[in-house]
Amino acid sequence: MMPSFHSADRPTHRRVMVVGLLLCSAFVALSFWLRPQQESGKVLVKADRLVRTAGEARKSN
Repeated sequence: MMPSFHSADRPTHRRVMVVGLLLCSAFVALSFWLRPQQESGKVLVKADRLVRTAGEARKSN
């Protein structure tokens, strides 16, 4: 029978899973932190317009 990762002892399996989870979360955090930020306020203008017009009845065609 060929040895596999699943036949390892429980503490080793848990340690490998925790290290993998930490590396994945660090990669996700770094990718969000390093992505370029938008300089324009276009998103804020659209959000402001949506908030101001919320609750108003729209004209039907």
